[in-house]
Amino acid sequence: MIVDDSENDVLVLLHLLRKAGYELACERVCTAPAMKAALQRQAWDIVISDYEMPNFGGFEALQLLQESGQDLPFILVSAVVSEEMAVAAMKAGAHDYIMKRKLARLAPAIERELREAQTRVARKAAEEALRQSEAQLRQAQKIEAVGRLAAGVAHDFNNILTVITGHSELLLLQLGADDPCRKNAEQIEKAACFAAALTRQLLTFSRKQVIEPRVLNLNTVVLSIEKMLRRLIGEHIEFCTVLDPMAGHIKADPSQIEQVIMNLAVNARDAMATVGKLTITTANTTLGEECLKNFPELSAGDYVMLAIVDTGTGMSEEVEGHLFEPFFTTKPEGKGTGLGLATCFGIVKQHSGHINVDSELGRGTTFKIYFPRVQSELEPARVRTKPEVAGSKETVLLVEDEPAVRELAAFTLREKGYTVLEAVNGEEGLRTARQHDGKIDLVLTDVIMPVMGGKEMADALHASHPDTKVLFTTGYTEDAIGHHGVLRPGIVFLQKPYLTATLACKVREVLDQDFIATS
Repeated sequence: MIVDDSENDVLVLLHLLRKAGYELACERVCTAPAMKAALQRQAWDIVISDYEMPNFGGFEALQLLQESGQDLPFILVSAVVSEEMAVAAMKAGAHDYIMKRKLARLAPAIERELREAQTRVARKAAEEALRQSEAQLRQAQKIEAVGRLAAGVAHDFNNILTVITGHSELLLLQLGADDPCRKNAEQIEKAACFAAALTRQLLTFSRKQVIEPRVLNLNTVVLSIEKMLRRLIGEHIEFCTVLDPMAGHIKADPSQIEQVIMNLAVNARDAMATVGKLTITTANTTLGEECLKNFPELSAGDYVMLAIVDTGTGMSEEVEGHLFEPFFTTKPEGKGTGLGLATCFGIVKQHSGHINVDSELGRGTTFKIYFPRVQSELEPARVRTKPEVAGSKETVLLVEDEPAVRELAAFTLREKGYTVLEAVNGEEGLRTARQHDGKIDLVLTDVIMPVMGGKEMADALHASHPDTKVLFTTGYTEDAIGHHGVLRPGIVFLQKPYLTATLACKVREVLDQDFIATS
């Protein structure tokens, strides 16, 4: 762009630049409105401006360029100007000042400034990339910190909740429907279950919640909860699905995927207070190297995309930047825990996927989730019939370091007719098993214990008791029995906190199965 009121002077400049080898796309402007329009109309590489023109000058042109926010080289050209004015122009932001009688300097100056402009662009891109990397690192550190906190707290906290839920369950069995104390016991049980749900959400966010993935079709998951979703979002919101019949298979825990859809649907409903539309879409997609610039944690390949789109209020960039942080919420106090989207984030990451959000105030929100596509055949859902929970004099070795939990589990199993041997850690469990004169049908063991953990004990016990089955229980998975919450093959697991009825059913179920879970 050349800012000059003299057409002849512009022709001289163009001649010099073409002679220097430049191929030019040029526009001449000589007023402030014309320059503003030119800056908005297209991108420029450099601005050359006369110093003095009628009603418009080089300083005004420089100010317009700076106000536009574009970082372009700006060179002033003038016939006569004082040294002080030249210095003032450079201080104001001009990149060079050339006298018209020395135009031989123009081409080298342009070459230098274009090169430096490219350097500035590259440096800014690198700085922005570094800023984004630092932001991602800080976010990852926050996630890791919450994960460590959740894992550290979950073991002890879930032991406490096991005792509370178990004894409240037993208490409710003893209290009649009209007993004045029953309501108190029900409130204790309800509060404990709510606390357990919060703990599960934290573990899910940190990818330490147990999942049971199988090969499934995403459309089937959406259709299975469609009626529930319609009731959940309300009649004032239009709800529709656009499910690709050719959508491929993914390997995932269906209950976890349902939780993601439900959480996002609830958020969408809350963003559409009066009327609106919620659309759930599935489709196959392929992410190439170019796409992966936006999703660096993914690998190039085939994915199945799940999109949840609403026409709600949308969100600002600031809110979007904190969206998946645990305990961050825009809802009024008491209306949310701030763990819904954090839980979605954890579930998607645990399934090796990616969740992306696109939102703008007043224009709604779109969540897109990418799950790796697998070529395996569908795996049918495991049908579980409720087993008879009574024992048949089988012997159970109960290894648990928390006395209150051990007492509750031992009481439950003895009530069901089992013979129970007790130990406080893996080392004592091994010693008890070796001293026992008879068959041990099942080992029910906590995973994390002092002296010796449950997995180490089970591996050692397998040599002397190869037919003994093992049921692990803990407040969260650790690497000994799983990776990112996915259980290792052959592991049978009961999540704490558990109800006594759940414990009895699980023990019976494991005893009736024809495998040995020790590895």
